[in-house]
Amino acid sequence: MTSESNKINSAVGLLGFAQHNHSTCVSDGLATAETRCAAEGLRFTPVRRKVLELLLQNHRALGAYTILNRLREDGFGSQPPVAYRALDFLVANGLAHKIERLNAFIACVHPSHSHTPAFMICRLCDNVAEAQSSSGSWALDDAARTTGFRIERTVVEAEGICPACVDKADA
Repeated sequence: MTSESNKINSAVGLLGFAQHNHSTCVSDGLATAETRCAAEGLRFTPVRRKVLELLLQNHRALGAYTILNRLREDGFGSQPPVAYRALDFLVANGLAHKIERLNAFIACVHPSHSHTPAFMICRLCDNVAEAQSSSGSWALDDAARTTGFRIERTVVEAEGICPACVDKADA
């Protein structure tokens, strides 16, 4: 892991597992997204903003239908494309990630810069923490180079037990 990655991970304390002021987490995440979308000329529509807000509200990945139900409760529509279009926008623009193992989505902890995330997923409480992975040291990169394969996207997901659930797991 690079020193920059260490600084980032130390600064967020693997946010999904760390104690923090969550209302600040949500407001900062929305402010970052608004600033970034304005700077890049992206349309941060009310439904996209609401979906990101839902993802920022806790550090559990949410499925598209859970998001759709919450959107419906808030008067944003009840058709699946409403949620999927917003999620596609957020993922494509680095504001959210898809957690493949859970077929669900989580807000990006590092939306202000390009990175390769690694996700730690607690199998007991479903909390997800995002950390920066160092793709340059992975055996996968060496294997790809050897075969002439060009990796375009890597998803690193680890399942285990978060610090808050360790005692429950031992019981």
